[in-house]
This record gives sequence, C-alpha cells and structure tokens, in this order.
Amino acid sequence: MSEQEACVQKDTRMLLQDTMQSSGDSGDPAAWLRETDIVSYDFPYAGQLLAESFREWRGLKVPPFAKLWDWCVLNYKGEWIEAADGTGAQSGLWRTEWEKGAAGSLDSREPVTFAAEVPADSSGVQLLVLPVFTRSKGEIFALLGCAMPAEQYQLGGRHTAEAMAMHYQTCFYRRFEHVFVSDLAGVHQHAERESSRRSLLFQIVQRMHDNIDVNAVLTEVIDSISAMYPGVRLELFMSQDHRSTHPQVKPLPLRWGKDDVCAKAFKDGRVTLHAGRDNNSVEIGLPLGGKQGIYGVFHMMLDKPSFPAVDLRFLSMIADTAGTAFENAKLYERSNQLIRELRMMSELTQRLNQSLRLGDIFQYAFEELLEMFGADYCCILHLNEEKGGLEAIACNFPPLRGEIIETGKGLGGQVYELGEPLILSEYSNTAGVSSRLMTATESQSVIATPLNVGGEVRGAIMLTHREPHYFSYDSFRLLQAMAGHIGLAVGNARLHAEVRYLANRDSLTGLYARHYLDEEIKERQTKDFCGTLVVVDIDQFKMVNDTYGHQKGDKILKQVSEIVKSSIRQGDIAARWGGEELAVYLPQLGIQQARFVAERIRKRVMGETEPRVTVSCGIAEWSWTDERVSVESLFYRADMALYEAKNNGRNQVVIDSKNSDVTLKNP
Repeated sequence: MSEQEACVQKDTRMLLQDTMQSSGDSGDPAAWLRETDIVSYDFPYAGQLLAESFREWRGLKVPPFAKLWDWCVLNYKGEWIEAADGTGAQSGLWRTEWEKGAAGSLDSREPVTFAAEVPADSSGVQLLVLPVFTRSKGEIFALLGCAMPAEQYQLGGRHTAEAMAMHYQTCFYRRFEHVFVSDLAGVHQHAERESSRRSLLFQIVQRMHDNIDVNAVLTEVIDSISAMYPGVRLELFMSQDHRSTHPQVKPLPLRWGKDDVCAKAFKDGRVTLHAGRDNNSVEIGLPLGGKQGIYGVFHMMLDKPSFPAVDLRFLSMIADTAGTAFENAKLYERSNQLIRELRMMSELTQRLNQSLRLGDIFQYAFEELLEMFGADYCCILHLNEEKGGLEAIACNFPPLRGEIIETGKGLGGQVYELGEPLILSEYSNTAGVSSRLMTATESQSVIATPLNVGGEVRGAIMLTHREPHYFSYDSFRLLQAMAGHIGLAVGNARLHAEVRYLANRDSLTGLYARHYLDEEIKERQTKDFCGTLVVVDIDQFKMVNDTYGHQKGDKILKQVSEIVKSSIRQGDIAARWGGEELAVYLPQLGIQQARFVAERIRKRVMGETEPRVTVSCGIAEWSWTDERVSVESLFYRADMALYEAKNNGRNQVVIDSKNSDVTLKNP
C-alpha cells in the first residue's frame, strides 16, 4: 500500500468517526429532537435550507487532499442549487453532467460515478453524484456532486466523498433542528405574550369602565399605552366637541397632509402604520371611535424599524375599548341634547310643511337655523340657473342678500361644488380659505353643508359665529340632518311648482296655456293702468300641413313659438290660443309700442322659418281711462283685427279699429 493511499484511508476513518459522534444519541432529554425529520411535503421549500447547510458544510475542516475538490448541491429533483469550486473555475462547466448523473442516482438510489467529458482538458477528472437521504423513510431530499482527480478516486477518494456526504446530512439536520426549535420557541413566546396582553387588556378595560368621566377615560388610555411602549411619543387629537386640559390631548388639526397617517386613520377608522423616512422609526395612527363615529386619533412615534402585526391588533383592541368607554361616559350628557335636537327637528319640519312656496320655505329654514344653533349669521345659497350662480336667497348680512356667487368661489361655493360638509374652528388661522361672509362679519367658526334636493346638490347652508371653536361636532352632524329635511321641503315645493308649470303650459310649444293667459290678464287689470293683446296666426297653416305633413307643421308651429318668445320682454306673457293661433299679452305697453313688437315678430317669422311661412297679427288695447274691458271683449277685438288682416291679404299687422285704423302690410 502506497503512502498516499494510507493517508487517504486514515483521513476517511477520522471523518467517519467525527460524523458518527455528531449524529449519535447521547441519551440527553433532547433526543426526541433528532427523531424529527423532513418529509416529502417539505422538499419543494427546502432549497434555501439546503444552500445554507451547503455553505456551512464547505466551511468546515476537510482532509488536505480534498480541499481542491469541486462540489455542488442539487435538490430532490436533481435541479442545480449551488456550487463551491475547489479551483474556482470548473464546477459550473460540469453542471449539465452533474444534473444527468443526478437523474441516474435518483433512479438507482445509489451513488453514480462517471468521467468528465467537458472541458477538453479535464479527461483526468472523475465526477460523482451522491444521494442524501432522510432519517426515517430514507427518501432522497438532496444530492451532492463531487469532482476529483481520477487518481485520487482510485486511491479511495470515493469513500472520503461518501463520508463527507454523510457529514453534509448532519449539517443539514442540525440547521433543520435549529429552525424547528426556533419555531417552537416562537410559538411558546407568542402564547406567553398573548396571555400577558390579555391580562393587561382586561385590567385596562376594567379601569376604563370603572370611570364615567370622559377625561379620566382619556387619561387612562394614554397612561396605559405609554406604559406598554416606553419611549413612545404619544399625542391624542380630539374633535372640537371635546376639550381637555391634559397636555397630550390636542384639538384635531384643520388640515392634514395627503399621506398623513393620522388623517388616514381618522378617515378610514382603522389603525394605520407608516415607516419613518429613515426606516428606523414607526409612525402609527390609532383612531378613537365608538359605534357613533370617530372622536379622535392617537398619534404614536416609536424609534424601531418595524412594528409587529400582533401589536397593531392589540392597540386596535385598546382603542376600541377606549372608544366604547368614552362613548358611554358621554351618553348621559348627550341624552338631553338628543331630546332637544328631536324637538327642534320636529318643529322645523312642521313649519316647513306649512307652505309650498319656495321663498317661504327658505325664510322659515333661515329663521329656525339661527335660533336652533345660536349662530351669529346664517346664509342659504340656492342655485339660480338663469343667473348662472348661487343666489344668497336668505341671509342676515344685508350686503350679501340677493348676491350671485360663482360656484366654487368662497366657502359656500366650495361646499356646493364638492358636495361635502365643512367645519372650521379658526377661520383667521386657516390658510388658503377665503369667504366674504366670514371676513366681513369677523366670524371665526363656521359649519356648512350642501343642500341636497332629490339626490342633487342645489345649494349650500352656512352658519357662522364670531367665537372660535363655537360649533361642536354634534352641531355639525345636526346641521346635516336638518339640511335633509330642508332639502325635502324644497323638493316638494319645486315639484309643486313643476306641476303648476306643466298645468299652465302647452306641451307642444312650451308657451303658456290659454286659461293661464286669461287669469293673468284679469289679475293685471286689477293693478296695471293699461295693456295690449297681440293675436298671431300662421297664414295658410292647413296648406302647410297638407303639403309637408302634420309632423312638419308641428315643427313650424314650434319655430314660430320660439320666435315669439325671443321677441318679447321677460315680463310679457306668450300663450297658445288654439291651433295655429298664438297670443301675446304686453302689460303696461301702449298700442303703438305693441305694433312694433308685432311687426318684429312678423318679419322674423318670414325670414327665419323653414319652410318659409308668414303670420298675420291683430292688436287690441285696454286702458284705465276706458270703461271696464273684459278679457273676452279684449280677445274679441284682437281677433277681429286679425280677421281683417287675413281678409286684406295676410302677412300684416292690423290694430283694432277702436284704437287706430293703421294697417301694416308686407312692404
């Protein structure tokens, strides 16, 4: 036996002895741990553990002649995981061959030996694939690939490699046991921590519910959180309906940044966590809320890189408990307030239902809101489509009453445009907000809400006071509830007005109906000193229907109606008298002025209709100097003038013979 072969066998025996000592049962209480084993379900997830064990194993002491061997580790499918080059050059080139050898070893469950074919100068290298088995069932969960000189392989290198593979199995199971024990310890620690938390939570809950004072509840929850997390920077931002002398309790800020953790927690009603900019701190928003809403938000800052999810759940339970206790403490003081609100709401509803006139409803609402909230000023804005803005339809600040405010401008315009309620506590300290009402009246507090009518925002309601922090959150909510009743009353009034409008309108032309015109003339005759009636008739309208059809005739009738409406003043009344005949009443306008109006209508009809038609007009006037003229006689005289215009050749204006003999013919 040569000296080199004897050296190889000696080193092999020493490695086997070390492996057996490291894997043997010493009878200690932890012997059960060595019975734990990886199972086939774990194989797909063991890649990282195999790689870590491989690196640790390669870092251990090996026989000198084996230091230059190349090694790799493959998974249970024979797929490449990682390599460690003895020479730092060759193992990657043998990857494909090792994977082929791994397939053979998996089939035979035995080591597979083959000569290297690549690269060309490696013909003297022997490759070996060794399976690594599980403890209990003997399943292959990994394979080791080894490349050694063929000469060393002949001198017993294979046995050394097999012993080293057994040592790798020991290294793997040592890491596997460490992970297993770590998991068990983690479960045990988690159970102990949860038990401690439950006990602590019970004590906190008991102390909170023993207090019926609101400030005592807040102090208890602040002290409890500070005791659980030493070094925490803690503040409680409360809505302005609660004021506290506690140094860590502050008013809710007017505005937060877009990504502010407190804003998100307050808005969503859930615990919110953000990592600090340096990733070494944690910022937490913890809402204080109950069944009726969110009352405030805790702001916590901790100098730690992360915050466990279990702690977030625990903090959430504390906040929920504190919110419930806070709500219970306020229940008694709010009960009388709720009764008062219900009474006021009932009184407001009863008064609003006393009238269906829109102006009356706004005036009732204005008066009730001022008294109900003790506000200094009240302003109700209502959309006026004709004037293109929001009209201050009710306001006790005279310079603003009746003004048209552009939508989106001022606080009221913003509330209307956004459709969201608004509460401000200190107007003078709020940047980027402007209001003519607030500035002119030197008001500091304001609550505002959109006025919804039939599911559509039709205006806004504003209440202001000169004192800062005057309106509470409850007042804010009450105004929104009141606005719902006001919107319902406004909707009923609008619906009533719409029904009246439809009843008084001709469905085809959109002009007033004849009965409405009759009533208006009678009403005007009781207070005006004069008025003129113009009857307009489309010439040869039957021929138009016979030539173009009734559908075209209806279109011509609507064209003429639009010309009539656009040719008269806003206070004049245009109606469909019947068939193709239209009538226009011009209050407080004399016969000669009415003649020019009629002539304007005649010329426009002749030039703007398609197909072209003409009209004839008859005019009659009444005056306070005459004997009482009935509506029927006025219509009769105008109709007679129209009849004369028809007989004289059509397309002309004729004045009633009682007033004048002037006839305007088509030039």
